[in-house]
Amino acid sequence: MENPTVFGKIIRRELPADIVYEDEEFIAFKDIRPRSKVHILVCPKEYIPTLADYPDTPEGALKLGRLMLTANRIARKMGLEGYFLRIHVGEKGGQEVFHVHVHLRSDA
Repeated sequence: MENPTVFGKIIRRELPADIVYEDEEFIAFKDIRPRSKVHILVCPKEYIPTLADYPDTPEGALKLGRLMLTANRIARKMGLEGYFLRIHVGEKGGQEVFHVHVHLRSDA
């Protein structure tokens, strides 16, 4: 299924973004409405609408682990000494873009 979200358009380079990290599996870019001094969105390139859509399997666990490790790698490369990671799940959980993503934020 093609990713219809704004993040899918960024991944396909149909929309501009200030990309801070990219590899075969993930892309990370600055949030256009930052709520912290540093506000990066880390997304898998694979289209998965919400965290709840990850399969409860060893493969799903590996994918989620790689997502968290990628966010940590980005924070280290940025020299952040303190940061937090947030994932909104579903509309009632405050998710606005239905493509899994991690908010990496810091005011440090």
